Amino acid sequence: MPAKRVSESDRNRCPNRSEIRTEARTRFNVPADETPSERQIKAVTESLLKRATAPLATRPAFRDLVLDLKRELEQVIDEVSQDEVLEAGTSEEAREKARGLVESFERYIEEHKDEIDALQFFYAEPYSRRLSFRDVKALAEAIKAPPRSWTPEKLWRAYETLRRDRVRGTSSRRLLTDLVSLVRFATRKNDELVPFGDQVRERFSGWMAQQQNRGRAFTPDQVHWLEMIRDHIATSVEMTVEDFDLAPFAEEGGRGRAEQVFGDHLQEVLAELNGALAA
Repeated sequence: MPAKRVSESDRNRCPNRSEIRTEARTRFNVPADETPSERQIKAVTESLLKRATAPLATRPAFRDLVLDLKRELEQVIDEVSQDEVLEAGTSEEAREKARGLVESFERYIEEHKDEIDALQFFYAEPYSRRLSFRDVKALAEAIKAPPRSWTPEKLWRAYETLRRDRVRGTSSRRLLTDLVSLVRFATRKNDELVPFGDQVRERFSGWMAQQQNRGRAFTPDQVHWLEMIRDHIATSVEMTVEDFDLAPFAEEGGRGRAEQVFGDHLQEVLAELNGALAA
């Protein structure tokens, strides 16, 4: 039975092993009773993956949607306690509940600032190291544990109830990285409570403007990679060389491609963006 090429309707779907073997037999004229070589399988796999991920590269709106869904999945989910209404109109009771939660949170930060790595970072002057995603996740797990059962969502709503004029992004769902914004606001390092992702994007725009003012120009390809790095930092606090092995970088050539795009300046660019965009 002749081999059947992957149909046009399957172009935007990641290939499975059967499709890869079928495509390899057709492309390299491999007899039906023989198995394509590893080299042939690898060549076809790379080609089909590029085809499947083409919408991410050619449709920015679709790529942004995928990133937004990724951010939503990286939330701290409160599976212990039930949500409480912290605000009901101008209810004084709601304000008292919110005040109690905020005071408890800020007291917890002060009392544990020498024990939790993420909190040590915020109290260090100057910062002796970079905040990591692992640090933020450990803090999230610590405040989620009973009897506190706090989540970024609950804390954000409490601050909104008390200081609505100082809180932005109240309608969006909270991400794990929003804990960074909560701690900075609670420790009076920021005057406004702003979603971490929004801060990263604002800082990125400022950084790009600074580069332009200094006469530093980026190619369209470099700008594309810089924006991917920006979005990764927004959901992961930091960007490392090893992260180029993850999506969406891996689908576009990973670390090898990044080194081609930025040349010998890759490490320098990463250090600059981590310093300018992260906490």
